[in-house]
Amino acid sequence: MYIPIDFTWLEATSLAAVRITAFLVLAPPFSHGTIPMRIRAMLGVGLALAVSPVVTVGYERLDTPGFLFALMGQALTGALLGFLVMALFSAIQGAGHLVDTFGGFQLAQAFDPGMAVNGAQFTRLFQMTAILLLFASDGYQLVLGGLFRSFDAVPVDGVIDLGRPAEALIGAAGQMMLSAVQIAGPLLIVLFLADVGLGLVTRVAPALNAFALGFPVKIGLTLLLVAFVYAVLPGVVAAIADDATRLLLGVTG
Repeated sequence: MYIPIDFTWLEATSLAAVRITAFLVLAPPFSHGTIPMRIRAMLGVGLALAVSPVVTVGYERLDTPGFLFALMGQALTGALLGFLVMALFSAIQGAGHLVDTFGGFQLAQAFDPGMAVNGAQFTRLFQMTAILLLFASDGYQLVLGGLFRSFDAVPVDGVIDLGRPAEALIGAAGQMMLSAVQIAGPLLIVLFLADVGLGLVTRVAPALNAFALGFPVKIGLTLLLVAFVYAVLPGVVAAIADDATRLLLGVTG
C-alpha cells in the first residue's frame, strides 16, 4: 500500500510544534504544574496542525543541519515568547508577595510545587486566581492569538531577532514591579499608616507595648481590606492578557 507523505508539510508543522510547545512550557496558564508535559506536547502538536496551512506557505525543505538549526531556533523563539508572558503575569504574584510581607503572613511561607510558587497565603491565592481567570475569561485565547500571529513575522525556518526580546524583557520587568505595587498599593499604604500609628502610641505610652499588638492588628487589617485588592484582579488579568498580546506582536512584528 502506497501512502504519499508531504515532507514539506511535515517539516514545517514539526517546526511550528516545537515553537508552540516551548511557549506552552513557560507561558501561563499552561505552565501550571498540574498540566503534565505530555499534555502540553500533545496540545502543541494539535495547535501546530491548526496553523499548518499558514506555516507551510512559502516553506522550502531544509537539509539535515539546516533542519536541526531551525529546530533549535524555534525552541529558542517559543521559550523567549513564553518567558515574556510569564514575566508580565508575575506582577500578580508579586502583589500577593507584597501583601504577605507587609501584612505579617510571610512567616507561613511555603513552596507550592503545583504552581512553582514560593510564598505565603496571598501569593498563592493571587496566582491561583489569575490562572482561573485566564481560563474563565478566555484570556488564554488572546495570548495564543499573539503566538499564532508571530508566525507571520517570524516564519518557521527563521530566527527571531534577539535584540527585540532583550529590550522587551527589560520593559516587562519594570512593568511587572510597577504593576505589583499598583495592585497592592492601597493596602500597603494602610499597613504603613498602621505601623506609624503603633509607633506613635509606643512613643506616647511605652508601657502599653503597642508593637506587641502589631501582628494581630496588621493581620486583621489585611484580612479586612484585601477583598478590595482581590476585587480588581479580574480587570488586572484582562489588562495583562492584552499587554501580553501586544508584547508578542511587538517583539515579532
